[in-house]
Amino acid sequence: MNISHIAIAVKDISKSLKIWQDVLGLKLIKIVDVPEQQVKVAVMELGDTHIELLEPLSSDSSVARFIEKKGEGLHHIALTVEDIICTLENLKRSGVRLIDEKPRKGAMDSQIAFIHPQSTGGVLIELCQK
Repeated sequence: MNISHIAIAVKDISKSLKIWQDVLGLKLIKIVDVPEQQVKVAVMELGDTHIELLEPLSSDSSVARFIEKKGEGLHHIALTVEDIICTLENLKRSGVRLIDEKPRKGAMDSQIAFIHPQSTGGVLIELCQK
């Protein structure tokens, strides 16, 4: 297992990219809409890991609610797993609270699922299988 990406909730990707690209020098890989999650994602390269900026596409999306409640900032950490279905089954058997019991489509043509932050000390964790 390794870190796939670190996701940051932002109100405006264009404004945030000025800092991440122009000031910090990260390379933008792509910007993609993920309608299933009502979010626009800017994916930037940082070594073997990515930084993802998440901009809500609607006011009722989970990212919009996050920003309204907590402000812009760290949204989640994503871990790469080899078999997401097996990992979810193992977590469920272990009593870990899941947001997603079945994988769904992610931004980088991956399958994703979230672990509830109540089971991880307040950190939202995303599991990713490429």
